[in-house]
Amino acid sequence: MNKLLELRNVTLKYQTPNDEITAIENLSFNCNDGDFVSLIGPSGCGKTTVLSLLAGLITPSSGSILFDGERLSKSNDNLGYMLQKDHLFPWRTIEKNVFLPLEIKKINTQENREYAISLLEKYGLKEFKKRYPDQLSGGMRQRAALIRTLSSKPKLLLLDEPFSALDYQTRLSVCDDVYRIIKAERKTAVLVTHDISEAISMSDKIIVLTNRPAQVKSILYPKLVGDSPLSRRESKEFGTWFEKVWKELH
Repeated sequence: MNKLLELRNVTLKYQTPNDEITAIENLSFNCNDGDFVSLIGPSGCGKTTVLSLLAGLITPSSGSILFDGERLSKSNDNLGYMLQKDHLFPWRTIEKNVFLPLEIKKINTQENREYAISLLEKYGLKEFKKRYPDQLSGGMRQRAALIRTLSSKPKLLLLDEPFSALDYQTRLSVCDDVYRIIKAERKTAVLVTHDISEAISMSDKIIVLTNRPAQVKSILYPKLVGDSPLSRRESKEFGTWFEKVWKELH
């Protein structure tokens, strides 16, 4: 299987007025094409900082990040970033929000707009395309935010706790929606989460990080019966995996 993303001994240091802080130290892992990978670790260990490195928003102090075999560049158009909140612009319709990455990346062609509309239709939002974000439920807004991320056809999706602002019932439903869409579109995803159940139910691979400076403590490969996160939570092995990940974190 093609190795889409690879981190090799990545270290990140930053300067404070009084000291030099090492946030990440010799971090190494990889993601194959089509993988759904979760990053999990103690609070404040640097999970979101890792995503910022993968997005090219910050540059490592040492080590290298390879994307499709080449050094990651800040202008990589094959990355899509989905944040904790949907950040849909309230003055733009859902359709116009979904077109936003096309405008930013200067690829706002008829063909790409049609592709974005086809995603809205495919995933149940076509009839809402002329509505505004405050006219949609939280789950529908998050689905629209994912479609916006997908509209520019990125190869890799970076998901920064995208369900944390939702209530528990909506969160379970949206997890299923997001997972289904990502798998149907054959995308590779890296999810940052603090939710053990979420990581186990969604992931092909779980990367457990240490306290800061973040390093890889362990890599786990949950094999659960079920074709969706919700069905995997009902697997008889789920409790065993939960205990295993919990012990790694503590």
